[in-house]
Amino acid sequence: MPQSSQPLRKLGFLTIGLFDPADPAAGHENTLQVIELGERLGFDSAWLRHRHLQFGISSPIAVMAAAGQRTSRIELGTAVTPMGWENPLRLAEDLATVDLLSGGRINPGLSVGEPMHYETVKHELYPDSAGVEDFGYARVDRLARLIAGEPVREFSGKQGVVEEFSNRVEPHSSGLRERLWYGAASRKSAVWAGANGFNLLSSSVVFPETDQEPLFGRIQQSQIRAYREAAATAPSRGPARVSQGLVVIPTDSATKKQREKYQAYVDERTPRTRAPQGPRGMLFAPDLIGTSDRIADQLYAHAGFQEVDEVAFALPFSFDHEDYIQILTDIATSLGPALGWTPAH
Repeated sequence: MPQSSQPLRKLGFLTIGLFDPADPAAGHENTLQVIELGERLGFDSAWLRHRHLQFGISSPIAVMAAAGQRTSRIELGTAVTPMGWENPLRLAEDLATVDLLSGGRINPGLSVGEPMHYETVKHELYPDSAGVEDFGYARVDRLARLIAGEPVREFSGKQGVVEEFSNRVEPHSSGLRERLWYGAASRKSAVWAGANGFNLLSSSVVFPETDQEPLFGRIQQSQIRAYREAAATAPSRGPARVSQGLVVIPTDSATKKQREKYQAYVDERTPRTRAPQGPRGMLFAPDLIGTSDRIADQLYAHAGFQEVDEVAFALPFSFDHEDYIQILTDIATSLGPALGWTPAH
């Protein structure tokens, strides 16, 4: 097995939190149990997808609030919250509240862009302003400023006998601004994140520049390097952290039936990784499946992985609860140590 240039410092996992629409409570409870298991196994972080009008977690902040009360150490993040669905001021209040309740363990990951299938939902989401909403970087920047404690208004102070008003978002959670992440798949977004004091979430999707060869690892590597270069010249808000999020499926302790199911899942998804997709040439990273030693070899050879010392491996979307237990256990007990990681205690 090749030796890594640096040991893996932080190991996390990402889940979509799927549920049966006929029994959504059970699916949410399973997600909380997976997070509790992650803490027992020594994972450093658990991340939640954000899904609207689908059968996955639509309110990760509420789930993080619940998970924060059932765990004591593991960090909790979103990867990512699409800001096109959010009011930055209200979101800042919710994030700060949950961060305080969890003891400062929240890592909000954010993205910009028009909401998915916007034409089908804009009449309910923005009935009076759908045509003028700004879904660009300014929305994320506004959230960051509000979380940092910048003034919302001039008005503050006492009014009447008991009413007292603040000119900033309350509650204020010191340190939360430094734990904001941006999910970037293009060089432009990676540079913007670095220049504006965000940590970088790099996942299994990238958009290449027009002159780049369609090689996923090299493109991801160049984006991470561009991010770090931009972050080095930005006003300091703490270390510029980068996390990679690939789909990995270790099979060390899997049953024969599980291995067959996992391989069928990977085989179905592999064709989309062989060529750029869509008008922007989107590239998907292949899922990594096999023994932990085999996956470690593939990661050490991955140009994107060579740039990071923390990861949040994505759990496959459509597996069963027992499968997630097996996969997480193998990641924590076999794959993580093969990458130089030491479980947290």
